Amino acid sequence: MQESLRQSPRSPSSSVPPQRWHIAEADTQKARWLAEQTNIDPVLAQVLLNRGIDTLEAATEFLYPENMVLPDPREVFPDLPVSLALLQQAIAQNWPVVICGDYDADGMTSTALLLRSLRWLGANVNYDIPSRMSEGYGINERIVEDCYENGIRLILTVDNGIAAYNPIARAKELGIQVIITDHHDLPPELPPADAILNPKLLPTSSVYWGIAGVGVAYILAVSLAKGYQQEEQLDNDLLALFALGTVADLAPLTGVNRKWVRTGLRSLPHSPVEGIKALIQVSGVTQKKQTLKPEDIGFRLGPRINAVGRIADPQTVIELLTTDDPAVALQRAMECEQINRERQSMCHAIEQEAIEWVETQGTDWQQRRVLVLVQPKWHHGVIGIVASRLVERYGVPVFIATYEDEQHQHIRGSARGIPEFHVFEALQFCDDLLGKYGGHRAAGGFSLAADNFAAFRDRLSQFAHQCLQPEHLKPLISIDARLSLAAADLPLYEQMQAFQPMGIENNTPIFWTSVEVIDQKVVGDNHVKLRLQEGDTLRDAIAWRWGSYYPLPRQIDVAYRLQENEFNGIISAQLEIAGVRLPAVTSHPTTKRTTRQITFTYKQRQYSCAVYQNGSKQELRIRNQQGEVLAVTKGEIWGLVGKNRDSARQVDVRQPFFYHLIKTAIASLPPHAE
Repeated sequence: MQESLRQSPRSPSSSVPPQRWHIAEADTQKARWLAEQTNIDPVLAQVLLNRGIDTLEAATEFLYPENMVLPDPREVFPDLPVSLALLQQAIAQNWPVVICGDYDADGMTSTALLLRSLRWLGANVNYDIPSRMSEGYGINERIVEDCYENGIRLILTVDNGIAAYNPIARAKELGIQVIITDHHDLPPELPPADAILNPKLLPTSSVYWGIAGVGVAYILAVSLAKGYQQEEQLDNDLLALFALGTVADLAPLTGVNRKWVRTGLRSLPHSPVEGIKALIQVSGVTQKKQTLKPEDIGFRLGPRINAVGRIADPQTVIELLTTDDPAVALQRAMECEQINRERQSMCHAIEQEAIEWVETQGTDWQQRRVLVLVQPKWHHGVIGIVASRLVERYGVPVFIATYEDEQHQHIRGSARGIPEFHVFEALQFCDDLLGKYGGHRAAGGFSLAADNFAAFRDRLSQFAHQCLQPEHLKPLISIDARLSLAAADLPLYEQMQAFQPMGIENNTPIFWTSVEVIDQKVVGDNHVKLRLQEGDTLRDAIAWRWGSYYPLPRQIDVAYRLQENEFNGIISAQLEIAGVRLPAVTSHPTTKRTTRQITFTYKQRQYSCAVYQNGSKQELRIRNQQGEVLAVTKGEIWGLVGKNRDSARQVDVRQPFFYHLIKTAIASLPPHAE
């Protein structure tokens, strides 16, 4: 079978995605204890253990975040009292105030949140958001000069400003007061603002440490409203906007975010904000829901907001979220819908062009351990989304860029990483080749002269070789526990809702089991719909955007998330496929050997073989002296070869080597064993 491993033929008609699985180590005894203490299923208790929640106190706080007692923000954020005093003075003296926002969902919801609250409290306030295309991220000197010319007394940044030393220094030179509200990492030197509210100035143990920009804006707005005894009138409106911005910005759903997002998701379907009602209406979110889930924001509401910031004018979203006119709200929501469709079309076209380029140019991205590509006429507002999809497809860090000018002299791009690769550190490693850049571990943005692109690509490869091994170059699937199809039912799904809100740093649990594919077909936009069987249990499953792997092999291990499916008023449990691998070629608890091991010789080499009952199928397994196994199911033309599950490969058993080996093995078995 050494010969077979060198040839390693693949099926032309069935395949599995290249992935690496990490299955959490089970602690059955502790999971059973925690399940008894919290009255949840033991498999869900194991999920809690996987997340480091291993005490009754921690589990209770996780399952009931609404009971969490929070410290007073005024005692936690050192500059919050100064910020409140400045805003109270601005309201009392009718100072003209400008909010400087950002063009992503976090920045736009933050801007709308503070506009609504400050106007409610009587402030004379307007806003300015820089142009994504011509100015880029954050407050700049153009905004500062405009504010000075228009007599603005106070600038309030949201979701930006912490790294804008020069513009804020200029504002202070001109006599303008500045409050920075931001959540991004701290620069070596803080800007000379009058007040800075940023959770990164707090200890990492603080429950407020992981809030997004909209979280800082929410704390400021509610703290200010308390001084006017108006917090109850504002809180429902603001919590809905908080939840919208926090989830859309992919902020961690831990700490205070978990408490406030859960409440905000409950308030979203009943929000009095006309723009939120209109957005729910046009996005297809079921309006009968009593509470929304993070995926309703992540896949429905959030993309329609983010699309505007990526390719259109953010003013559309600000008007949507601040108007009290239902007709205006509906019109703006419909504009968001149309813009999002344009964004989807752009993403699809660019993704297909990128895949074609990668797979036809023979690029050596596996050897380089990073995929770096640049093409003209790609919209830089959406290439970050495409980068994420390429990471999912190829399993390597992706740096994707486009030219900013017709002469192809300047490049602007986005980057997305994998767990073992720190994007911002990679950009710092290329500092001398870049213009502007920024980001964090998982993502970043950059610009550079086109003449530096080749050197930039080589430098990124050098950095990648320092932190990535070949085994890292496959998408990682982190799995919580094994769960049979029979146990993956609606009652377990309903119990799992105690884990909501699920998302960043509190991912939806992923389970795995071994199944037989009974039926499969491609549906919609390149999705694969499956009918799976394990024993007597059948379950429907969907694999999003997996059309390129159709058809999947008949016998597979699946990693899946448990989801709710509603059809014709009937609610059932459905599996959302996260990963697939070939099943083990060694004995498994669900298989039973039906014949004794027989030793035989083929081409002067010694082998052993036996027949196993695998579900309803008989499987012949042939082992060589090196421990490699050939497993073939009766009636199938494709077998598996390997020492273990991760290295097993598909082979065509009609090839002469395998065909004659199998015939020799069968001939050595007792009569009727085959």
